[in-house]
Amino acid sequence: MEIPFPTPAQRELHSPPPPTAPMAPSKKVMQHIISILLSVFPINYPGIPRGLTREQVIQQHVSYWDRDKDSIIWPRDTYTGCRDFGWSRLLAFFASLIIHLGLSYSTVPNLILPDPYFRIYVDRLYKAKHGSDSMTFDSQGRFRPQQFEDIFAKYDQGGKGGLDVDDLCIFWKDQRMLFDFFGWTACALEWVATYLLIWPADGILKKEDIRTVYDGSIFYKRAEETRRKRADTISDFLANFLTRDAEEEDPQVPE
Repeated sequence: MEIPFPTPAQRELHSPPPPTAPMAPSKKVMQHIISILLSVFPINYPGIPRGLTREQVIQQHVSYWDRDKDSIIWPRDTYTGCRDFGWSRLLAFFASLIIHLGLSYSTVPNLILPDPYFRIYVDRLYKAKHGSDSMTFDSQGRFRPQQFEDIFAKYDQGGKGGLDVDDLCIFWKDQRMLFDFFGWTACALEWVATYLLIWPADGILKKEDIRTVYDGSIFYKRAEETRRKRADTISDFLANFLTRDAEEEDPQVPE
């Protein structure tokens, strides 16, 4: 049997994707950003170019939860953040409990005794990375664009532009590592929380929405949407209340 060896032209990888990125862009956005950076920084620059954040993407991912920006996330910070999404007290409490029980110890600076308050230290959050996931975050908390694109290339059945529940179940099953029970559970809970947060009307988690979960921007977006809905509800209630009072004070006189 003749084995076809690659030609010299096939051995070259054209336009290889960057291994890591200081943000969480989609493929098209990443190509645009690279072209801009190459035009502005034509030479190899040591470190991250000016204008880009020096935070790890995994730190950007949780920036919303660090309410006072002291690089420490308390359980009450997580609870308050969940409540700002409009989640119930019970769901917010459960989310805070699971997150801090699972992530706190691995981020503690001394790694000897657990933190008595179950705080999460943002600067060491990369230590809390678990297995059986998409590997979009590497072991240093950096974003890997190709792994993010691979999720949809492999599991977006039918080219919907996103993932539905069936796709997510197949993804979760395929990503499981041997005896990694913590990783299996963490991965499942993360995607359940993502689905609850996005709550797509058509049941499909769009790629762009999932990308905003990685860079943390969706948390600010959902909190702002909930705040506006609450403000509109209060405004409508007050308007109806004042209109009713005005009608009662000035009843129409029958002719």
